[in-house]
This record gives sequence, C-alpha cells and structure tokens, in this order.
Amino acid sequence: MSKYKAEIIAVGTELLLGQIANTNAQWLSKRLADYGMNTYYHVVVGDNLERVTATLEQAGKRSDIVFITGGLGPTDDDLTREAFQRLSQQQLVEHQGSLDKITEYFTKNNRHMTPNNRKQSLVFQDAHVLANDVGMAPGMIVEYNQVLWVFMPGVPREMKAITDHQVLPYLDKKLQLNAVIQSRMLRFIGIGESQLEHHLKPLIDAQHNPTIAPLASEGEVAIRLTAKANTKTEALQLLDQAESKVQNHVGDYFYGYDEEVIQEKVVQMLEHNSMTIAAAESLTGGKFTDTLVSVSGASNVCKGGIVSYTTDVKQNILNIPKEIIIQDGTISEACATLMAQNVQKTLNTDIGISFTGVAGPSEVEQQPVGTVFIGLYHQSGKLIVKKFNFQGDREAIRNRAVKKGLELIYQFCQMDNKWV
Repeated sequence: MSKYKAEIIAVGTELLLGQIANTNAQWLSKRLADYGMNTYYHVVVGDNLERVTATLEQAGKRSDIVFITGGLGPTDDDLTREAFQRLSQQQLVEHQGSLDKITEYFTKNNRHMTPNNRKQSLVFQDAHVLANDVGMAPGMIVEYNQVLWVFMPGVPREMKAITDHQVLPYLDKKLQLNAVIQSRMLRFIGIGESQLEHHLKPLIDAQHNPTIAPLASEGEVAIRLTAKANTKTEALQLLDQAESKVQNHVGDYFYGYDEEVIQEKVVQMLEHNSMTIAAAESLTGGKFTDTLVSVSGASNVCKGGIVSYTTDVKQNILNIPKEIIIQDGTISEACATLMAQNVQKTLNTDIGISFTGVAGPSEVEQQPVGTVFIGLYHQSGKLIVKKFNFQGDREAIRNRAVKKGLELIYQFCQMDNKWV
C-alpha cells in the first residue's frame, strides 16, 4: 500500500475571500484515495509571491508529493511558477507545443494575443509537461529535492482532465502505487455523538484498518469507515467486516449510507407502507413540508401542510378550541395533539404531524426559547407527543425540530406502526 504523503496547495486570493469554494482539493483528495494515496494537508494561499514561496518551502519539508492548483495563468498575480523558481532555482523555458496551441486559439477566434499570454507556455526545463486539452496553460511534474511537484491549472475542468488522463497514470506507473483507499459513511439518527462514541469505544480503541471516525451534524451523527488495501475488492471486504461490528453495537439507530439523507428515507418508507402524511406547522413555518417535498417522489406521500403560525389560524383553520388555548396555551402537549389530529382529518391522510414551540428570540407563554412540542397521530388512533428543549439560535432550533420530526416518522415506520 502507498507510503507516500500527499499535500494539496490551492493558490488564489479569491479562495481566501470566499468568492470561490476550494472544490479542487475535495475532488483531488477523493481521486488520490482511489489510488491508495494519503492526503495529509490541504493548504490555501493567496496571490502573494512571498507567501506562496514560503508555503511551497514548508510543503517540501513534510510531504512526498505536492499538488499545486492555480497560479499558472497569464496575469501578474499568477505567481506559482515564480514562487517555485525562487525555491528551486530551476530555469523556466517556453514549451513550444503549448505556445503554438495558445497562438492558434487567438488566431481562430480573431483576437489579438497580448504578450502576457506567452507566460502560460512557460514550464521548468526538466519538467514532465502535462498537455492541457481543455484549456491553455499546461501542467507539469517536477522532481526536486526528493519531492514530486505536480503543477496544474486552477480551473476545475482543466485540473480534473489533467489529473485523470495524465497525472494519475504517470504516478501509478512511476510509484507503483497498487493500492486503494475506500470509505463508507454510515448514518444514524436518534442517538447523540457522545452516546454513539460510548457504544463504539471498544471498536474505536482497537481500530487500525479500517479506521473509524465519528462525525456529528445537526440532529444526527455518522461513522466514516476508511479501509486501505491492495485492491478495491479487499478494501470493500474490510469495510463490510467493520460495518458488521458497528451495526452489532448501534444498528438500531442506523438509517442510511454515504450521501443519503433522512428525508429521502422517510419518503421511501412512507411509500413502502402506502401511507400519506400532512403537517401542521407553527414555529417551523412550513420548513418540514418544504424539506419533505424536496425529495423526488414526495408527492406520493405528502398531501400538503398548514402553516398555523398565529393563534387565530390555529383556531379558525385547525379548529383548536379557544378553551385549550386559554387553559394550556399554544405551546403545549394539548395543542400539539389537536394540531396533529386535526391536520390528519382535514387533509385526509394516514398521518398528521405537528410542530409548535418557541424559536426565539424571547420566551412565549412563559415557555423558554428552545421549547418544542411535536405531535404524531395515525388515523388508527395511535398518538405520540414529545417535548424537546433544543439549543442554538432561532434557525438552529427550527432545523432541529424538523430533523426530530423526521426521526419520529422514521421510527414509527420502522416499528411496523406500533408505538413503544
């Protein structure tokens, strides 16, 4: 398996300003993993000669292969070549094939070629030149100070084409990589990160290959399994073995793999059970229904929703008795119960779900910010209402309420329509 440490450096002030996302590093890391190469560092540096030079110098001390994207264009702020020349003292020369291609482009398009465009054809004298079939500036691979330096344009489609068609085949042959890294994401809901980690502690403490990494996101958690092997088949077998052990510990909370999201799973399960749903939403303001209908095929299960943000809508549209509102309040188990029951009847569905609570910024009806009641009612008469106390700002509380509602529906479908 690969023993080489890789580093990816993206050059461009626009990345630091947040004007462009550094998608190159994400994509390149995944492709390197396919060849069993470990990416140890992602670095972004602006268009400054001193800083780019210092960044390259640091990379050369800690990595075996350094991938640099960006800074190969024609303008004064394209400084990657100049920075590496400072570091290595290697001579830059015009690559005739690249210069001819650049010249031909301007001629074909009846445009005047300014002198600075010649800069794009410059390569280091002893470089292995990487032809750019979808752009102008060529890439190149340079060996210096026992490090392989791979220079590529920052334009994503150019970088990807050069990587797939030239860089990876070159490295695979030269370094005899003969290894792969495969990852699998296991997604869980209804269990917190600390609780999940507690259950998996024996596996995490003993991990080697595959590695086990818990990851938290809003309202759910995930486990990333990563295996290294000489072939993809061997790596997948290692992942299967590790997943089996994880599932034995926390399988009750598992809902999907990789890029799957809980709303997709909920729509699938409702459709499988031939059930329809409607929502009555107060604090979530339609966010739950919007999340559900963002899934392809949701029209088969979601009939609609009622945004009952104000008290008079709860009374006049959802038929919540005035006595309940006076006695229990709109933020209560009683109100959540009737909201779920009445939206189910009004829209003639199998399930009604309700959301009422306090998202902030201040308390309502003497209920603190973060108090949320979620009701779930099935036409058979089965009912559950739960109270939650969510932390975070207004938007976080609303998002967590939606995620919890999806969790309750998922659990209901899993339990064959029986409450525990």
